[in-house]
Amino acid sequence: MDLTTKYLGIKLKNPIVPSASPLSRNLDSMKRLEDSGASAIVMYSLFEEEIVHESAELDHYLHYGIDSFAEALTYMPSASEYNLEPDAYLDLLRKAKESLGVPVIPSLNGITAGGWIKYAKYFEEAGADAVELNVYYIPTDPRLTSQDVEERYIDVLSAVRDAVNIPIAVKLSPYFSSLSQMAERLVKAGANGLVMFNRFYQPDIDLNELEITPSVTLSDSPANRLPMRWIAIFYGKLKASLAATSGIHTAEDVLKLVMAGADITMMCSALLQSGHGHIKNVLGDLNRWMEEHGYVSIEQMKGSMSQKSVADPAAFERANYVKALNRYKLLI
Repeated sequence: MDLTTKYLGIKLKNPIVPSASPLSRNLDSMKRLEDSGASAIVMYSLFEEEIVHESAELDHYLHYGIDSFAEALTYMPSASEYNLEPDAYLDLLRKAKESLGVPVIPSLNGITAGGWIKYAKYFEEAGADAVELNVYYIPTDPRLTSQDVEERYIDVLSAVRDAVNIPIAVKLSPYFSSLSQMAERLVKAGANGLVMFNRFYQPDIDLNELEITPSVTLSDSPANRLPMRWIAIFYGKLKASLAATSGIHTAEDVLKLVMAGADITMMCSALLQSGHGHIKNVLGDLNRWMEEHGYVSIEQMKGSMSQKSVADPAAFERANYVKALNRYKLLI
């Protein structure tokens, strides 16, 4: 079977790509993902807060003790004391590019068009094949309008686009009031691809300690229904690559999203649950299904179940909602 696909203009050997996660925090783990069959690797996210924190730390150390005697050399900290996350991230990116035979895509996560965006350029200089821009933003200020929120995304993307020449994929939220228009605006502002969708962190309450606690809930296959729907709607309408993330666990999940129109499918929860070797198992199942059903390539099936290709395009819109409710009505 020909499993090759193209994402962000880059030819990949198959449509399975590990998404940003702790699995890319060291080179050995990334090598294991490649050995299992990953066609590219999205590195874990470098956050705006980490970059800003490093700058503040460096400023503190450079000015620490400036009013003391010049002979007091012990006041000067060692480099290791302020060589924090951003430098380590860039070092890992360089080593990954030297050691791996698949494309490496660093992830930049932030919400303001500030100086931290310079790291996108550093990624490019370190050899990154593309950059994934993750604008993880929860607007809680009631004075912010929907236009304010949308402009924040566009401003960040535009600043990154001005900084680099490599492809940019934007990982976006499904919660815009007009997702289709927002997707179109992102593409016009310079996004070469859209990753759908960001799964927002949902805090929990510890009833014993009466504290707000961080909580990460891993996805299951039904979670891919949301990206499936919108990828099927966008396929053929946007001049951008489409990546599906959330709920990609099995070969059947990969097949459905590719048929909807995805160029690649991104795995995270399945790999955290089942390990690096899960990719190899899914690829084996993918090959068997395609052989049994007469498919010879990924390109042959891509978009075959998108909104523009199916006999009933309204199935992706309101009509399907009515039909789904009527099915339950018949059981009462």
